[in-house]
Amino acid sequence: MADHSRLRRRFDRVIGYRLQAMLVWMFIATMRLLSPERASNLGGSLLRRIGPRLSRSRRMRRDIVRALPGLEPARVDAIVTQAWDNLGRNFAEYVHLDRIAADFDRYVQVTGLEHLQALVSDDRPGIVFTGHFANWELCAMVSARVGLHLTYVFRKPNNPFVADMLARARAPLGGTMVPKGREAAKGLMAAIRTGGHVGLLVDQKLNEGPLVPFLGREARTGTVLADLALRYDAPTVPIRVERTGAVRFRVTILPPLEFARTGDMRADTLAAMKRVNQLLEAWVRDHPGQWMWQHRRWPD
Repeated sequence: MADHSRLRRRFDRVIGYRLQAMLVWMFIATMRLLSPERASNLGGSLLRRIGPRLSRSRRMRRDIVRALPGLEPARVDAIVTQAWDNLGRNFAEYVHLDRIAADFDRYVQVTGLEHLQALVSDDRPGIVFTGHFANWELCAMVSARVGLHLTYVFRKPNNPFVADMLARARAPLGGTMVPKGREAAKGLMAAIRTGGHVGLLVDQKLNEGPLVPFLGREARTGTVLADLALRYDAPTVPIRVERTGAVRFRVTILPPLEFARTGDMRADTLAAMKRVNQLLEAWVRDHPGQWMWQHRRWPD
């Protein structure tokens, strides 16, 4: 087993990573030949046809039925298809982040910008957060447009060639990226301690996190948002992204959430994350097809 693993790693370093990078480069080059709208439509069309046939869609259907009881089977299938369509569009739009940023007002309608501007000028650390809705990358782009420098976590691909390509694509988002893992906690803490701002995606399962209700079931939930907000008295601003069409979005920036402080840090942390999950639940119920059901959010 060990020899096999070493051979696989060597193959990846010498050949596999380059083949993967070639495929990614071809995808990027093809999508760049198209307008952002046509690329989005093509990406959505491809995954809309392929995704529902993948084995992962079985778990998606099961999770939708449990989270949103009472839906007709046809409605469940429609949500699965919409979720794949949205993910395909995101892949294609990722390639065009620079063009979206350059013609921002054409593609994105923003309300509540004053809440981000307040974070810039209040001389305090702060947090913005969202979930995997519509094209969530726009949260960083909107923040950068008002001069809000975010430190945020990303999953760095194992393939260094692909990692370089994706880093170039992400450049229009601004901010400071820290790779997921041990470096992430250090980077986020350093930003907050120096009065900076962090951006968080808070709807993924964290295996070591506490159980917090989410869409009617207990879900392992990361607490870094509550930990930072409560410990450093950091304003916490939700950003909601809704897709209204091909490369068309409505971004709503909500007022900072208020979290109770009773002196019991553990209880306060759980209460804060319950509040956050309730907000995300409302967003899922409004537009279930725009959430990333592909994630394994619940333990089973």
